[in-house]
Amino acid sequence: MTTQEKLEELQETLDMFADPSGRADLLIGFADKFATVPPEVATPPWPKSHQVPQCESEAYVWVTLHPDRTVSLHFAVENPSGISAKALAVILDKVYSGQPAEDVLALDTEIVERVFRQNISMGKGLGLKSMVLAVQALTRDALKRAQA
Repeated sequence: MTTQEKLEELQETLDMFADPSGRADLLIGFADKFATVPPEVATPPWPKSHQVPQCESEAYVWVTLHPDRTVSLHFAVENPSGISAKALAVILDKVYSGQPAEDVLALDTEIVERVFRQNISMGKGLGLKSMVLAVQALTRDALKRAQA
């Protein structure tokens, strides 16, 4: 399935839960599927170079670039109550892992509004957008290292 098809499928799922309580239940369901970064990628203490700036949930991101230029995304969320960060991590992993690095670079922070709508605070929204930007920055770094 292409990235665009995965995004369309995500949007269809989100559209089925138009009311705020239904949407919240859906996002909690996503967060419940969160699995932290595997030990073959990273182990605690997490390096500051992978910490998401402005994220209230103390989230960390890793991007693995494969020889075919597809990526795998990995996340750690230190705040046990970081439901929004965990939900976004699951969504980003589901949509973008296994996809071309170029698709990750085209990722728009607008995904945060599409997923959470206006149901989050400004501070939380900034942190979640920072997760998206961190994924992109680490993908760019991985591509640069691969070309060197």
